[in-house]
Amino acid sequence: MSSIVHFELPAGDAGRAKEFWGSFMGWKFRDIEGGFEYHMTEGLEPVAAIYPAQADERGPIVYFAVDDMDGALARVRELRGSADEKQPIPGIGWFARCQDTEGNSFSLFQGDESAA
Repeated sequence: MSSIVHFELPAGDAGRAKEFWGSFMGWKFRDIEGGFEYHMTEGLEPVAAIYPAQADERGPIVYFAVDDMDGALARVRELRGSADEKQPIPGIGWFARCQDTEGNSFSLFQGDESAA
């Protein structure tokens, strides 16, 4: 677990956020298909995405790469953080939302093309 692989920017108005970040940083976006609104950057490392905020989401959500999702989730919990169950990103991998002991949100990602 060492590198940031992705980050998300929840937005009250995703179109307005795309306009802001596109104009401010020169980012270009592509829409992701799948029945939900999700706009990923192109040509940016790490990859970023803008989507409509859910509930009271605020601030960037950083994704850290892990080699063993189940082990990483167990370790977060062992250290008294909290971790949701892993969820599939079909054909791409797994992710899970977590919080550290201070309530800071972050996510974990493990690549796995066999994720259904």
